[in-house]
Amino acid sequence: MIETRQIANTDVRVSNVSLGCASLGNLYVEVSEEDAMAVLGAAWNRGIRYFDTAPHYGRGLSEVRLGKFLASKPREDFTVSTKVGRVLTPGKPRDTSDGFINPLPYDVHYDYSAEGIERSLSGSLERLGLDRVGIVYVHDIGTYTHGDENARHLEALLTSGLPHLEGLKKAGKIGAYGLGVNENEICVDIMRRHPIDVILLAGRWTLLDRSAEAELAPLCDTTGTSLVQGGVFNSGILATGPRPSATFNYEPASEEILDKVRRLQAKCEALGVEMPTAALHFCKTRLNVASVLLGTGKVTSLSRNLNALNARLPKAIDQELFDLGRLTR
Repeated sequence: MIETRQIANTDVRVSNVSLGCASLGNLYVEVSEEDAMAVLGAAWNRGIRYFDTAPHYGRGLSEVRLGKFLASKPREDFTVSTKVGRVLTPGKPRDTSDGFINPLPYDVHYDYSAEGIERSLSGSLERLGLDRVGIVYVHDIGTYTHGDENARHLEALLTSGLPHLEGLKKAGKIGAYGLGVNENEICVDIMRRHPIDVILLAGRWTLLDRSAEAELAPLCDTTGTSLVQGGVFNSGILATGPRPSATFNYEPASEEILDKVRRLQAKCEALGVEMPTAALHFCKTRLNVASVLLGTGKVTSLSRNLNALNARLPKAIDQELFDLGRLTR
């Protein structure tokens, strides 16, 4: 059963299972308009009411498709999050961009200042056909994306961008704001300097990667910051298992990672639970998790994962799953 949960101390509520719409921007594989509408329809029919997108996903294509689908739905029945940090401007057509096939004809540049955030959000609202969104995430701030340039972007965010987001929230133009990243350190750094409502954390608190437990998770407990769990399969390996072509963090898995996953898989089999099911339930039961984000462009994959999340596991297995992740530490 899909329930709703509150984001921090805001008025924003999200379904505790959500749909990540990166695939609807043709991530790695082209998704037809018909298939995009089909997966959105399947999510809606199964009770999902929280949808996450971003300008980055197909350079606006994901937002356009999501907006088209939601246009016929009662506005009070769903929550949308999008992201800021990348600003789209009209550009030339291209075949691929950052892993997205046939993106919309926009150029992109990073801007985490108030002006950049306002331009990014205005473009997103236009593509979505909405006058406001529930959550705005600052997208991909951190050294993983920006390297040596991150210090400059972080300064703009702290001195200009985050105060602007706080102003938008106080004015009721957005419901909540936070970070959409796959790094723990940048979250801790920002949270020590500016309060945020929520973090969409990709791949750092999973059955395989427990790194958020060291500092970020306790800090979220202290501050009441909500978490949305993305990257629950660590880009694939927890779904596919330790096969030679498996990917971890969007790269071919190392032998060390493959060995850890073999051990996880063996333990799951001993418990009588399939590893993808264990991975989903592990994320779902952690403290402060408002929603588990399922990212797919296929109805079959979405249905399989929703069925796994809805599966009843013996109560004794929950603690086993929590301890299971410690194999990877």
